[in-house]
Amino acid sequence: MLEGMKNLAIKEEGQALTEYGLIIALVSVLLAGSLILFKTEIAGVFTKIIAALKST
Repeated sequence: MLEGMKNLAIKEEGQALTEYGLIIALVSVLLAGSLILFKTEIAGVFTKIIAALKST
């Protein structure tokens, strides 16, 4: 009985680790997609920052 409960706890830890891995993968895919989608706007922001730094 006690050995069965230990195995259940170990299996749940592995399942939680897998779920965290899937969440991290989803977040990284969404981040990469948003960077690709907004690359022109992001480049514009950095261009403005560089221009402001050069003018001072």
